[in-house]
Amino acid sequence: MITNRERERQTLDFRRPEGRGVVEETFAPWDLTVERFKEEGLPVEIAEGVVGIVEDAIETKNLEIVDNIVVFTNHLESNEAVYEKNAPEEKYLQVKWGEGVMRYEEYLGFDPVRRIHFALPFQCFDVKIIEETTEHIMYRNTFGQQMIRNKVSQLEVEHRPVVVDWQDWEALKERGDRELEKYYTEELIQKAFGPLVPSHQRGDYSIRLNIKGFFWVPRELMGIEAHLFAFYDEPELLHDMNEYILKIYQNQLMKVLEWVQPDVIYILEDLSGGDGPMISPECFDEFVGAYYKRLFPLLKKAGVGNVMIDTDGDFEQLIPNFIETGVDGFLPMDVNAGMDIVEIRKKFPNLKFIGSFNKLEIAKGREAIDREFQRLLPVIRQGGFIPGADHQVAPSTSLEDYRYYITRLKEVMKQAGADIVM
Repeated sequence: MITNRERERQTLDFRRPEGRGVVEETFAPWDLTVERFKEEGLPVEIAEGVVGIVEDAIETKNLEIVDNIVVFTNHLESNEAVYEKNAPEEKYLQVKWGEGVMRYEEYLGFDPVRRIHFALPFQCFDVKIIEETTEHIMYRNTFGQQMIRNKVSQLEVEHRPVVVDWQDWEALKERGDRELEKYYTEELIQKAFGPLVPSHQRGDYSIRLNIKGFFWVPRELMGIEAHLFAFYDEPELLHDMNEYILKIYQNQLMKVLEWVQPDVIYILEDLSGGDGPMISPECFDEFVGAYYKRLFPLLKKAGVGNVMIDTDGDFEQLIPNFIETGVDGFLPMDVNAGMDIVEIRKKFPNLKFIGSFNKLEIAKGREAIDREFQRLLPVIRQGGFIPGADHQVAPSTSLEDYRYYITRLKEVMKQAGADIVM
């Protein structure tokens, strides 16, 4: 009998799995959507088991809402104290959050996927108040950014990015080196990922690991505008950042892959908008693609099944550049940005995809859901495709409509790989 893990592998490998293709969702659910589903009948224990990535969950421990006003609770322990006492490995080797997500997805009828995250060692800070007035609070968030939040409207804007100049970056690297030594030990890596090994080897579930990419991280550290200028004004700084990130992946991530070999690694790399990429093909090749070319062979040698890029927007112009790096495919294939998976598959027949179901159609009801599956059916029949929402399912979606979407997904995946000659 085919295992869940093997079913996913065969679906992505352009084969025709026994019975049907794998039935999975693209991303972990949106908390607001889960809240709505709970009101509409999702069991409380299932809903409450769904938590965000630890970075977000820890940050909320430092905030409370009192009479619709955001206040900080200074009496709570620091993030580091929480980790030290409870689960030091979870500060950067984030595994436990995926348990609740998998239970939620299995309850709804999806095949089991164990989601895990490998975080970089310079992107988890204690939340700290910098300034407080009657109107706003300026604070440092868990990513190290200085933010200003209006107390009444809760509108939040960035006041200062993590990295403004070389001095900031050198200090951040020093901090990263200290965190690497403390939180990425062999003992903590084994403690975090070792428990996944028996079930994964049996094929009970597939493992999907996400990491941050070589466009995404500098953008987070510098802010969008400064990052884009840096391609021309501070190229040495960008290269130094990406060399440091690559070194971590070459060393610490590889130690993780000795324990678990994810069936999909997807790299967070939002580098496009509705009008196209934010980076030219030439800049991509120098500042992003060059680092992929050094990383991807190591991932494949370590046993990773598929290496995929998570990027929103219209990135079609860059697909040839991505292919040259050795990437296997993409998610989530943003329909509303014009990414037509049917046409892209015609141009690039070997690319693999996850996602591409217009999330907005789910909220429109059964007829809209049926039409969207009909649009995707040619690619489903070709194989190499796991249909799922083209981003997190929106809170405008009812639980009833989402259940219907899942029912239809199971039905259409009986045709997965039907065009492949076995």
